[in-house]
Amino acid sequence: MEKIFVLDTNVLLHDPMALSAFHEHRVIIPMTVLEELDHIKDRRDKDVSREARIAINAVDKILFNASPKAIQEGVPIPSARDDNKNGSLAIFPDQLIKHDTAAPYLDGSEHQANDNRIINVALHLQLKNPKAYVCLVTKDINMRLKAKGSGLENVEDYRKDRVLDDIQFMAKGYEHLAGTLWESVDKVDTLREGSQTIHVLNRELLPKAHINQFVYDDNDFVGMVRAVDKAKIELLDLSRDQLMHQRMWGLSPRNFEQAMAFFLIAQSNIDMTVLTGPAGSGKTLIALAYGLHAILEEKRYDKMIVARSTPPMAEDIGFLPGTEEEKMAPWLAAFEDNLEVLHGSDESPYSSIEYVKDKANIQFKSLNFMRGRSFNNAYIVIDEAQGLTQFQLKSIITRVGVNSKIVVLGNLAQIDNQYISPLTSGLTYLVEKCKHFEHAGVMHVNGIERSRLAAFAEENL
Repeated sequence: MEKIFVLDTNVLLHDPMALSAFHEHRVIIPMTVLEELDHIKDRRDKDVSREARIAINAVDKILFNASPKAIQEGVPIPSARDDNKNGSLAIFPDQLIKHDTAAPYLDGSEHQANDNRIINVALHLQLKNPKAYVCLVTKDINMRLKAKGSGLENVEDYRKDRVLDDIQFMAKGYEHLAGTLWESVDKVDTLREGSQTIHVLNRELLPKAHINQFVYDDNDFVGMVRAVDKAKIELLDLSRDQLMHQRMWGLSPRNFEQAMAFFLIAQSNIDMTVLTGPAGSGKTLIALAYGLHAILEEKRYDKMIVARSTPPMAEDIGFLPGTEEEKMAPWLAAFEDNLEVLHGSDESPYSSIEYVKDKANIQFKSLNFMRGRSFNNAYIVIDEAQGLTQFQLKSIITRVGVNSKIVVLGNLAQIDNQYISPLTSGLTYLVEKCKHFEHAGVMHVNGIERSRLAAFAEENL
């Protein structure tokens, strides 16, 4: 069966390279989508305008040499697949659709949303191609409902960026084994490397384990996966008591997940640590405490860069007086709050905070202005990453230079991007893609330690 996919604008904004995701099938871009991309590319919101321009360039790269007739009928999309089965891309002139056919068209007049015109293209193609699978692909839930309610048989979300079918299966960075690990072990080789004890086990005992993952049982055994292949797995033997008594910049863990996060973030061979978890679980505090410890005590890095994405509204203050740090203050107040926690008991908390910010060379940045830069000898913290796409996170992580560490923080329960869900968040994608990389670590920090009210709100409101 021939498959025809009609793409909504938000699909190309979410993944500007989505055109290559439909393999040997026909891809249709309504003219209205191009018009929307044209308007969006000049917006002040640098993230979305940049992705609009990339999407337009991707379309142009495929169609630039084609004739007008070929563009309307379909131009082959270059493919890197071995089977050489190329799909095709066509522009559909939806302004020419006439409402005198049997298709249940929506009102496409100027006072109506562009969504109706895009839906009408799919309805038109469904009528004209009764034997084909015609599908509208959009990330807009309401648009999917409108399309189905109008009689369109096939409507889908864009799923190429999904690495999971259910968010509960996302890697947490640890695995709890009921009972005792050693009860199921027939053979183990135990090695000593200086002060460290390494256990080499059969891979079949922990089939889902990945590098830098913690494994613990009900009998106080704690191990960290140091190496893994198809035949065996190496566990670094750790002491639960030792983990719970770690201390960084005056901070100690309050629960076991925090203790594992403490240990993980401090590993010198790990260049990227991803900390997920609910609000109040201590993610930001742990990231900040280690950063100050690594910069001021260990002299491992020269500076700390704290960044997060800002809403489009934030760019409206760009012409007002003030430094970038001063303009970012409203969106990075969480770090100021955590600095107060770390130094609140000092004799002069305000002076201590200002001294630490200056001594550790803490710089507050907007993600909108990080692209194109390279950060060497830096400790980088990306806050509120749950609202970023995989494309945005990739563009940030590729900025990390020599002798630098990046810590990515996020809470999938607090996504405020209308086109991103926990399953399609760049944070989820990052966790699943990096969990097998030997220089990356993942930890879900559970347990609300902020207050009993915060714990109640997270679980019940």
